[in-house]
Amino acid sequence: MKRYTLLAGFVLAALGAAWAAHAADAKIEALARSCNSCHGLNGVSVGASMPSIGGLSESYLYNVMLQWKHGERYSATMGRHFKGYSDEELAGLAKHFSALPWVPVVQSADARVLAHGKEATERCETCHGATGGQPDDKDTPMLNGQWAKYLELELMKYRTEGVDMPHKKMRKNAQKMGEDADVAAAAKYYAAQPK
Repeated sequence: MKRYTLLAGFVLAALGAAWAAHAADAKIEALARSCNSCHGLNGVSVGASMPSIGGLSESYLYNVMLQWKHGERYSATMGRHFKGYSDEELAGLAKHFSALPWVPVVQSADARVLAHGKEATERCETCHGATGGQPDDKDTPMLNGQWAKYLELELMKYRTEGVDMPHKKMRKNAQKMGEDADVAAAAKYYAAQPK
């Protein structure tokens, strides 16, 4: 009888752990659905100033969300969203969106703009790869097929002193871009890359 009681205890503990995991997954799913209104179904955005996030690396997404939560990275809205989230919830969201496929939203640009953009992205290649689709580590986002307007806005934040953007190398390289026209061309170049 003692053995059956012990076995029943193990079964109940396992069922309890499975239920807790299911409840945690359901909570992350609900939080992720709230992200869809801006970032699109499965993290593929349909709005030019809103980035696609599905398929970006887990560590990149988690770090960026923590930066917003703690006010280390400028955003008009994201910091306010994440202030009420626990670090575990942010980790769950990062894991959720990183498990989705990266779907480039390829945008067209004329040949002159693409040539200008290719030239302007010379410094970007070392971290993001020649077409923005081959980052050198998991903390660097893919840029290929990301919305051009979003990329341009982010680059302009890095170029602007006084705007909190934590990546020092990005700030330095963005500020070395000749003029705002280079920023727009670089953004259009990466947005036009399928991979």
